[in-house]
Amino acid sequence: MKDKRTGFIHRLFSYVVGKQSDTQPSASKLRILSRDQHTVSSRHISDNALKVLCRLNSHGYQAYLVGGCIRDLMLDLHPKDFDIATDATPEKIRSLFRNSRIIGRRFKLIHVVFGREVIEVATFRASHHAENDEHDSSVSHHSKKGRILRDNVYGTIEDDAFRRDFTINSLYYTISDSSIHDFCGGVQDMEDQLIRLIGDPVIRYREDPVRMLRAIRFAAKLNFQLADDTAAPISQLAHLLKDIPSARLFDESLKLFLSGGAENTYYLLRDYQLFDSLFPATHASLKDAPDRQQIIVNALRNTDLRIEADKPVTPAFFYAAMLWPALICLCERYEKDGVPPASALQQAATEVIAQQCKQTAIPRRFTIPLREIWEMQSRLERRQPRRIDELLSRPVFRAAYDFLLLREQSGEQASGAGQWWTDYQESSQDDEHQVLMEQLHSRSAPSDKRKRRRRRPRKRPGTTV
Repeated sequence: MKDKRTGFIHRLFSYVVGKQSDTQPSASKLRILSRDQHTVSSRHISDNALKVLCRLNSHGYQAYLVGGCIRDLMLDLHPKDFDIATDATPEKIRSLFRNSRIIGRRFKLIHVVFGREVIEVATFRASHHAENDEHDSSVSHHSKKGRILRDNVYGTIEDDAFRRDFTINSLYYTISDSSIHDFCGGVQDMEDQLIRLIGDPVIRYREDPVRMLRAIRFAAKLNFQLADDTAAPISQLAHLLKDIPSARLFDESLKLFLSGGAENTYYLLRDYQLFDSLFPATHASLKDAPDRQQIIVNALRNTDLRIEADKPVTPAFFYAAMLWPALICLCERYEKDGVPPASALQQAATEVIAQQCKQTAIPRRFTIPLREIWEMQSRLERRQPRRIDELLSRPVFRAAYDFLLLREQSGEQASGAGQWWTDYQESSQDDEHQVLMEQLHSRSAPSDKRKRRRRRPRKRPGTTV
């Protein structure tokens, strides 16, 4: 009886998998672009990546550059990293490179380290829904909602191509003849400027909900459109992001907003109802005061300009702007309850950061300067003469000053403090500094000097009146 039931389950499972595979591209649609049909050149590929490819090939293994690096090179962009896919297992890869290490539980990968550059090498993966699957839970395992918890099922390059998330990331480049292998129509989608999931979108999003964020990121960064079937389920499945570990969502938030296209990313996240899953407190505060989103838009716009100019950006400043509407909303609530402004700010900052860390686990090295940026705002506005040089010497001054300018740019009133600090920093002569300091003294001095009251002398013990 048990064997019959098991056989029925296998047949049912195979039928379901067969239906799912109907939505995937066929291996017969393989398109190979020869060297003269694309713009990818070995001159634009990392020397270290070429070393890894050559060594794998010399030991008889297949090895291809794959994913975003090929996509970016074909779009005349500069890849940040180079990933390699091969038929060698992680243990065999590890034995070929002394400067490598095995990482990952959910996906077992190899990092080959060359100083500051890391080349990521992955073994070809197969479908974990293969018929008569004999792999145990240590190899492939799903949650009840369909999310992949562990996945180390290996296969062929064709299997690996269909397992990747988007068609534009499923392109393989080989150094043997400098050709590009396209199994899923990625080249055509790049020409059409489309972001398209491989396979059934609902199933693929349930396997890994972060794919919804990746779809938004690629669309914003590349200025592409989401294919209709790729976009359709996102709003209904946005709640699945709540099951993703907060540390992973922090990393994804940095990729979303600090890789270019941040402003477009923000609007797309709100359109597809994904913003609430990343920044719930900010989302709630913007419902009550929509005009407060201007500081977020301006911050993201400035971030895009800095990235375009190859200037550094810091997660502390980004989160300071992104959480500012939530902070102000909570501060106002505390002050209405009678809490002094300084204490209200400290309590609100603690609560807002704690709530946000439940969604995106912001490391302490960022939360400390984040709080300092907020707390310095009132000090920069007051401009106490005795505190000027002290504030200028603080490491976080520049970020706090930029944040003050951002607030004024967004319509907040700060008593002209932003312009004053700008003038003070730009003044190069002592007399200019003196004029600005005299302005502060005259602004802070009372209009009528009160006579200082003379204290009555204390009575000595044993004396009488």
